[in-house]
Amino acid sequence: MSPPARPGRGVPPGRELLGFAVTGLFAYAADLALFTCLRGPAGLDPLTAKALSFVAGCSVAYAGNALGTYRHARPRGPRPYAVFFAVNLAGAAVQLLCLAVSHYGLGLTSQRADTVSGAGVGMALATALRFWGTRTWVFRDEGRNGSWTG
Repeated sequence: MSPPARPGRGVPPGRELLGFAVTGLFAYAADLALFTCLRGPAGLDPLTAKALSFVAGCSVAYAGNALGTYRHARPRGPRPYAVFFAVNLAGAAVQLLCLAVSHYGLGLTSQRADTVSGAGVGMALATALRFWGTRTWVFRDEGRNGSWTG
């Protein structure tokens, strides 16, 4: 049995989801903007541009969550960022896996099918994984009452 939450600690579930989503939108915008600049004016190849924009997006998401949504958790040192980065890599892998299964496994090869599987289904599953991993492994609240994970 976990100890009861201390007053002022933790985030109400609705506010946690909203903060996570808003932070994710800012991170997505940073990722997209940097990728576009690196591919266009900077002239980098797509994989290098995406790798760099992914790191930038992760950094924006980490900062937004650490300073906003989960500011009560007060993470210290490089470990929380490393775990956050790993959780985000796992999310990216989920998106790629959804796309690969749809495109190569199921033979759904149209641009629409790729978009639905990668940016639709894959993004939804990856976001759920990122939310769970972020709140469970990165910004743990030892006094949290209840759990979204059962």
